[in-house]
Amino acid sequence: RMPASLPEADKRHRASAAFSLSFLSLVFSITAFSSSYWCEGTRKVAKPFCTGESKGDLCIRFNSPDANNSQAVQYIWETGDDKYVERKFHAGIWYSCEEMINEEGEKCRSFISLTPASDRGVLWLSIVAELLYVILLLTGNILMSVEMCYYSSVIDGLKINAFSAVVTVLAGLLGMVAHMMYTTVFQMTVNLGPEDWRPHTWDYGWSYCLAWASFACCMAAAVTTINKYTKTILEFKHKRKKLERSLKIKYKFSDH
Repeated sequence: RMPASLPEADKRHRASAAFSLSFLSLVFSITAFSSSYWCEGTRKVAKPFCTGESKGDLCIRFNSPDANNSQAVQYIWETGDDKYVERKFHAGIWYSCEEMINEEGEKCRSFISLTPASDRGVLWLSIVAELLYVILLLTGNILMSVEMCYYSSVIDGLKINAFSAVVTVLAGLLGMVAHMMYTTVFQMTVNLGPEDWRPHTWDYGWSYCLAWASFACCMAAAVTTINKYTKTILEFKHKRKKLERSLKIKYKFSDH
């Protein structure tokens, strides 16, 4: 009895592994899609004039009370980088935020409004692809959970298994295309976006890494599901051959 129960236990392990990977992919994708840390960096912003009693490195203060005289203007240009302050920013699919000078908190703007008009279509395609990616992942999760809890015929289980594999593969392909399109749009916005937004230095943030981790989990879930389906089909073929052989032996024995 032990050898007979091993394939069934192996199937359950594979099904639970595929479901776990798919669920993890769904959580990662929703977290990344709703956050604004796909890209992070700094912007160089001109320091404002100090007003009143304000002091420090975040504003320019002159000894002369007249801040508009020619010496003051000459001082600003001669100091070079001293007149700039670096301000951190982070951007996602939906909006871009940057810290405020001399104030606490952040100022956020819609990332769609910052994107060059020629690239907005690609950004909207990326958003639609991301939404479809999440929907297909959710569908795959539901199908896998139904398969795990479904105690009917093996044929029905195989049909659900095949459908969930197709849905998960499609989700993975859509996710990959969506991430790549957003990467292209962001790089174009860095080069052609508004002057008051263009970053001085930037790199990909944790949300971007999470989005690709979601894609990796999705493809791993798809491979596990397809592997389970293929193994079940091969087991069926093997059992059928054994049954045909035993029937042939019985038929020959009865003839004799």
